[in-house]
Amino acid sequence: MSPPGTQQALDHGHDHGHDHGHDHGHDHAHGAHHAHAHGSGASETALLWALWITAGFMIAEAIGGWIAGSLALIADAAHMLADAGSLAMSYAAVRAASRPASDLMSYGHHRWQVLAAFVNGLALLLLSVWIVIEAAHRLIAPAVIQPQIMMAVAGLGMLANLVSYFVLSRGERTLNVRSALLHVAADVLGNVGALLAGLLILLTHWTPIDPILSMVTAILIVRGGFRVTRESAHILLEGTPAEFDTAAVERRIMAAVPTVAAVHHIHAWSLTDQRPMMTLHVVLREGADPTVCLAGVQGVLRAQLNIVHATVQIESAPCGDDCVGAVP
Repeated sequence: MSPPGTQQALDHGHDHGHDHGHDHGHDHAHGAHHAHAHGSGASETALLWALWITAGFMIAEAIGGWIAGSLALIADAAHMLADAGSLAMSYAAVRAASRPASDLMSYGHHRWQVLAAFVNGLALLLLSVWIVIEAAHRLIAPAVIQPQIMMAVAGLGMLANLVSYFVLSRGERTLNVRSALLHVAADVLGNVGALLAGLLILLTHWTPIDPILSMVTAILIVRGGFRVTRESAHILLEGTPAEFDTAAVERRIMAAVPTVAAVHHIHAWSLTDQRPMMTLHVVLREGADPTVCLAGVQGVLRAQLNIVHATVQIESAPCGDDCVGAVP
């Protein structure tokens, strides 16, 4: 009999934990892949339509804002320019994610979606800073504003953005699409602000309302931009999935699989906000069947934790941090 933590333990971990676990996991992951591929197709179409709508109206709003002398419209046109860029990146990211895995990119190209969301969030934050600075300048030196043109352009812009939001909301709600939705929602807020500002200027001739409402819009944009940036950065930094609890994972496996004596070396991360991954070591009780045990552990991970891709190493006794002393 091999001593604990030697070749016997590693054989179980590699033969059963790799072959059986790998095949078993891919059976389920394959179904998830088809569902994801279908959802990605809907997201791709939605992003493309939203991109054309946003880019098309951006030009009209920029011209209208310049003619009307409205910062609210110019700021929203600049925001729509950032939106067009972010939607283009989001579209490219979804296209990249549909590409198959390769030797160079063994996990595929899903992380492009997260990277695009991170850039989108940063763009929102930077744009908000620009709007606040420009609004402060307008408060010091008010500009002549034509409220009728301002209201007409803002109304058309709001209609275009609502169409974009509706199109995007019908796609898959990935982090990438959610960041694009935040961009479009922020545009709608900008349009509403411009409409209100134009109406107030028309009735009272009080032009400071234009930069003031621009600042309010910028503050609202910051909140969404910070959330998307934080979530995407967490994924890029290999942070654990939302609400992940290492102790809870251990308790659930121990409770559901009686042949498990201990669980350790639990590591979890995500490819995207909808693709959690995990690795862990499982110590068997004496006389336990590794194949049955592995099937039970994988079942707990799928049914209770929604993790369809996990690498489970089976051991006859706990190994050290690097399995020191194990025979290679």
